Amino acid sequence: MVKKIRVGVLASGRGSNLQAIIDAVDSGMLKGVEIVVVLSDKADAYALERAKKHGIQAVFVDPGKMRRRGDYDIELLKNLRQYKVDLVLLAGYMRIVGPVLVEAFENKMMNIHPSLLPSFPGLHVQKKAIDYGARFSGCTVHFVNGGVDTGPIIIQAVVPVMPGDDEDKLAARILKQEHKIYPEAVRLFAEGRLKVIGREVEIKKHESDGGSFMINPSLKA
Repeated sequence: MVKKIRVGVLASGRGSNLQAIIDAVDSGMLKGVEIVVVLSDKADAYALERAKKHGIQAVFVDPGKMRRRGDYDIELLKNLRQYKVDLVLLAGYMRIVGPVLVEAFENKMMNIHPSLLPSFPGLHVQKKAIDYGARFSGCTVHFVNGGVDTGPIIIQAVVPVMPGDDEDKLAARILKQEHKIYPEAVRLFAEGRLKVIGREVEIKKHESDGGSFMINPSLKA
């Protein structure tokens, strides 16, 4: 029996990307993946309820009990190790990940960001794209490093910015693509098809295609 990749998810809010990953597991798309724990810094995060509904361990880690900023990441790391996590996914996680976690899960921690990185890192990125007059926006799955949305890019989806778009309309259009590319990135990881070389992530083709590595193209909506 092939060992499944054990996934831990960090979430702060409603967890719609978490649900997309759960649905991909349930559908068989991610048959090599098991979500073993969802951790949140918010006691009322709906992501925790989603986890419970699907029989996944849901854990609130209270940041208010930590004496120092770094102590919180140490506590998260203890939980992730307790559940023997192989891959960490950030799904609407609103805290900056510190070096303790980054070093422990180098090239084994993913985030999804609602812009075409390296453009518009940080917050309120849909508004920034509209204000800047961008013709296209989108979303990016990347490995997490020590910067803010600066890690090696795994996969992207391109979304047009339409006349009359506001922040909410664009965000909703991008979110649909997030729900597609995040499970795909997890699948590629679980199949051992991702290889990080400097800033580039190469994706190994299927064995039927010769098994060579390629740089993954963006996906268009």
